[in-house]
Amino acid sequence: MQETPLSCRGGHFLCHTMTVSNTTDFTNPSTFILLGIPGLEMAHVWISIPYCIMYVIAILGNFTILFIVEREPSLHEPMYYFLCMLAVTDLVLCTSVLPKTLTIFLFNSREINFSACLTQMYFIHGFSVVESGIFVAMAFDRYVAICDPLRHSTILTNLIVSQIGLAVLLRSSVLVLPCVLLARQWPYCRTNIIPHSYCEHMAVVNLACADIRISSYYGLSVVILVTTMDALLIAVSYTQIVRAILRLPTKDARLKTFGTCGSHICVILTFYSPALFTFLSHRFRQNVPLHFHILIANVNLMVPPMLNPIIYGVRTKQIRDRLLHLFTQRKT
Repeated sequence: MQETPLSCRGGHFLCHTMTVSNTTDFTNPSTFILLGIPGLEMAHVWISIPYCIMYVIAILGNFTILFIVEREPSLHEPMYYFLCMLAVTDLVLCTSVLPKTLTIFLFNSREINFSACLTQMYFIHGFSVVESGIFVAMAFDRYVAICDPLRHSTILTNLIVSQIGLAVLLRSSVLVLPCVLLARQWPYCRTNIIPHSYCEHMAVVNLACADIRISSYYGLSVVILVTTMDALLIAVSYTQIVRAILRLPTKDARLKTFGTCGSHICVILTFYSPALFTFLSHRFRQNVPLHFHILIANVNLMVPPMLNPIIYGVRTKQIRDRLLHLFTQRKT
């Protein structure tokens, strides 16, 4: 007796879709079907609750950062400009994923247009590369501020900060756009069912009935290049920062600076660790359950946008003081 496909256990509509998809030849389908988290269909509604909470926190937190920095002239400095870039990037990342994922979980709305799927793929992977670049820029800003504070304002002028932002965005577009263009040109004649909650690059191109090694190798090269280069630059910056901190005259000054840098490093590890696990497990998956892989992939896109405004915002005295000032003004 032939075993029923996993996706067919979720409902009649999905069984019918898979049957049609597996028996009909088509090229570049007009729609894909996102399964959500295969194997956990019965828990989709419950899973949507923490997803909603994280999304609301991410939206409120990042918009609060943008609002406070825009309203307070004393925060118009490179550190806070980079923080605003990070907030915008986080808003784009979580909004690219969460609304569609929640419609899958809550309303069983699994269809996504082919072009919309590729657009989602571009925004997810593109702005993940942007976020990595912003972490490098923020590490460089902290390096200059701590190791060469007298020249900080002359090195990181508003023009230089804007040029860094544009360079980070341009690098992302140049590296990620070929992934999307390659995915678009493959013929999809096996199935249009994506075993994922969003249009992840390899989850999509694995459906192609063609030799996709160029897509796989190019995607792997981009991840290795970006991760290795950015992690190395961040490590060099923070190594110099630690050396400078250890030379500070008082213990209180060292502890205060270590606390700030430590929170930054935690954010960076929170971003890179799940991303690397997700990427490598998708290509070299050995005994990793599919639902666990997808959950980690979603954590990678939801947790950093939720934590970044908390760690960078609440732990930054100027932003914290301004936020408290706004609340006290409203009460009076």
